[in-house]
Amino acid sequence: MSAGTRLPGAPAPMHQWEGAGVTITGDSWGDPNGPLVILQHGGGQTRHAWKGAGETLGAAGYHAVAFDARGHGDSEWAADGQYGQDIMVEDLKAVVRQLGGRRPVLVGASMGGGVSLVAIGEDHIDCTALVLVDIGPRIEPEGTAKIQAFMSQAPDGFETLEEVAAAIGNYQPHRSRPRSLEGLAKNVRLGADGRYHWHWDPKFRAGRRNLKERETRLNACSENLRVPTLLVRGGLSDVLSEEGAQSFLSLCKHAEYVNVTGAAHMVAGDRNDIFSTAVIDFLTRMVPVGGEPVAPPHEPHPHHGPTGDINDVP
Repeated sequence: MSAGTRLPGAPAPMHQWEGAGVTITGDSWGDPNGPLVILQHGGGQTRHAWKGAGETLGAAGYHAVAFDARGHGDSEWAADGQYGQDIMVEDLKAVVRQLGGRRPVLVGASMGGGVSLVAIGEDHIDCTALVLVDIGPRIEPEGTAKIQAFMSQAPDGFETLEEVAAAIGNYQPHRSRPRSLEGLAKNVRLGADGRYHWHWDPKFRAGRRNLKERETRLNACSENLRVPTLLVRGGLSDVLSEEGAQSFLSLCKHAEYVNVTGAAHMVAGDRNDIFSTAVIDFLTRMVPVGGEPVAPPHEPHPHHGPTGDINDVP
């Protein structure tokens, strides 16, 4: 089941894999023999959020793979309405197996970062490195409430794409409004009722979410990380605060940290140029193309402080 018909102009997925009871769809870039980098998007996003980063990673010699999470984009909806971290880890494991079982780098934004952190921190997947994008164990309730409110609006769909554009613009006021509505084809589907509906399964919003339980679990995962780790925060983020970032860094002492001052929660979408540069720099050192992955240092890596923030101003 899905939200409806894919709109003209929305690209079809390049690949299909069998997840944990659902079909998972995705795209890839670069040399299939290069180091595998799996890109997992946030709640309400799709694989398309990673297109720019995937192309950059592919050009650098990596094999970048982005897939739609269950219930999102072109991936199948879960008939039983299961959309928690554990079942998404099972989907990830299934995709990794079908990509040859190689040790991947996991790059996860928001929801995808939580899935990545559980996958590595609880030893479900043997990985070479981890990149967390604007997510950590401690997140801000106000920011998550805004995301939930955005995803819960217009349950009966939109009459026009202009209404869709207005809804997205109100949620992301720091971004310029698009000149064309064509790009919205990736965000919505045309329902049998003739209205435009978000691409995700409404049941995704219905699950129980206990932030305290989540924080306790992810704190333990963070302390258990034994792979090179990079945390990228959007300086304008209302989901991961600077205090939340520092809390994670106190648990994973070898982690590196980059603060992208001109970006909000959707870091790769806001400043893909800066984001991709930071990730390529990290991977070139830790998982070099044609070389062996580097073990994390025994001593804490010097974190980038306020003077080490990455800005979008030359």
